[in-house]
Amino acid sequence: MKVQRTETRAPRVGWVALYVALAIVLMTVWFREGDAGPLHRVRRGVQAATAPISAAGEYVTRPVRGAIAWVTDLGVSRSQLEQLRQQNEQLRATVAELEEARLENERLKVLLRIARSADLESVGAHVIGRPTNSWDGIITIDRGSDDGLASGMPVVGPLGLLGQTVEVSGSSSKVRLITDQRSGVAAMIQRSRVEGVVRGSIDGRLTLDFVSVDTTVTAGDVVITSGMGGVFPKGLVIGEVTDVVRNPGALQQAIAVRPGGDPSGLEEVLVLVGDVPDTPTDGGE
Repeated sequence: MKVQRTETRAPRVGWVALYVALAIVLMTVWFREGDAGPLHRVRRGVQAATAPISAAGEYVTRPVRGAIAWVTDLGVSRSQLEQLRQQNEQLRATVAELEEARLENERLKVLLRIARSADLESVGAHVIGRPTNSWDGIITIDRGSDDGLASGMPVVGPLGLLGQTVEVSGSSSKVRLITDQRSGVAAMIQRSRVEGVVRGSIDGRLTLDFVSVDTTVTAGDVVITSGMGGVFPKGLVIGEVTDVVRNPGALQQAIAVRPGGDPSGLEEVLVLVGDVPDTPTDGGE
């Protein structure tokens, strides 16, 4: 068996040595003969003979190579589109956040102007709870005794008086709106200085009561706080007269008042902090 293996290996080794020697000879001749040598002429002849085959192969495989390139590019494009989509969503979210911050800043500027114009100390707050039904005039804000708030403090919005705090905890407070049926605010007509009391109702409407029929009140008159009673500072806008009725034989006029702002759309308010009456009234003044 060993003799047979030796006999089969010997010819293979010999052929390998022959191929190596032949390759060395051909390479030596190739580099020494120049472009006009026989090996170069043979190479050019082979290239000329196989050129049509190469051209045909190029023509046949071109669609396949094009399809492969298109699929590859499609994958890259989809990846790029997904990246662009994610970047676009991030940018849209950033723009929305910046716009929300800008709008909040504008609303707070309006509130601060109200406090500064009356030279009042105030604490800003966000509305975190709204009335749960049509007859409940209570909202909740995110400031409480930890922020210096106490029961009975006036609360204002961008367009004027909203109400007063009635329940205060460490981090939140309940505010009774002036439209609540239990609310009452000492008020006056800004133009004529005629005094009365603005009261809320179960349906959220405001009326100016205790105004004599002998005084002149017209639609469009601005109603402000009179400062009587010491709960609400004088001069805060309450609303505007929308309707005046003088019933025959009545001693008082029926005056409807539209609130200065819509509490249902409020997001930020100011609480006017300072001295609070020893015994806050349950419904205002």
